[in-house]
Amino acid sequence: MSILPDNRGTADLQTKIVTGSRISEGLRDTTLRPIVSVVIVNFNGRKFLSDCIGSLYAQIYQNLEIIIVDNGSSDDSVEYLRSCHPEVIIIENTSNLGFSGGANTGIRAARGSFIFTLNNDTWADCHCIERLIAEITTDDRIGMCATKMLFPDQRINSTGICLSRSGAAWDRGMCEEDSGQYNIREEIFGPCAGAALYRKTMLDEIGLFDEDFFLYMEDVDLAVRGQLAGWKCIFVPGAVVYHYHGGTAGVMSDLAIYHQNRNILWVPVKNYPIHTLFVLLPWMLVRNIGIMFYYIDKGKGTLILRAKIDGIMGFPRMWKKRENIRRTVFIKRIFTLFGKEKGIW
Repeated sequence: MSILPDNRGTADLQTKIVTGSRISEGLRDTTLRPIVSVVIVNFNGRKFLSDCIGSLYAQIYQNLEIIIVDNGSSDDSVEYLRSCHPEVIIIENTSNLGFSGGANTGIRAARGSFIFTLNNDTWADCHCIERLIAEITTDDRIGMCATKMLFPDQRINSTGICLSRSGAAWDRGMCEEDSGQYNIREEIFGPCAGAALYRKTMLDEIGLFDEDFFLYMEDVDLAVRGQLAGWKCIFVPGAVVYHYHGGTAGVMSDLAIYHQNRNILWVPVKNYPIHTLFVLLPWMLVRNIGIMFYYIDKGKGTLILRAKIDGIMGFPRMWKKRENIRRTVFIKRIFTLFGKEKGIW
């Protein structure tokens, strides 16, 4: 495994960078073999790290920099990494910055021309990064590549993310049997950041994950900004990653329900062109009101109400961020993205 020497610092006083002793020399960022910085955010995920890191060691593409950002874990994650994987770069945050804050910490420390974000509860097929790099280097306007993410039982977790008129998003193919129905290289809306390749120059242009989101929908927000700035996302079916799913935040936990339902309000308010925002307002209202009744029926009324109130309270902050959204495509591009998907909500 080729590892970059670490002689960088950090401006974040809550973060410290630790590096191992085994360092390979001669790693170069070239056009033919660019460096890929793998950024893994970890929070109490010790039990997943061995499989995840082991799958990176086994990659055919070896021009890698592995960065693990620990979000203040209380288990022995950091101790395990120090003792068993001294070649990886460890960044320790003293508090939990969520996925978006943790990933951004790793991206800011990265040296690669490409960033591969990877959940800690995953393991990647040995050809994964090789096939992603082969695709993204064919076109300078490809800013994002989506992997085929599978559950351990071979059902589909994600083949990219879809965006609806209401601002809601979902994983394409979620829970379907993988019978080859998505084995087509195609342009899609965006990748699930649980296993996604990003071009660093795109991130430099449009910005990193929005840390106000903390976790959930931050990859949707980033994909919208990328699309609005004229970048493309390609689904690479041969790049396969296996995902336990919910290893850190849980599935349908209060944490997940709150952040998903708060952040869903922020994506359109922050990103959609004003004309588009008002045209799609009926879909947004119906969807958000309807989902509140769903969660009230599930006994989560207080939680969903707090999520929606906090989302609305955050509107001024999101509206302010519109000033920094780079828009170089026509409004009809947004409707084209919606038109590719089956859902209307």
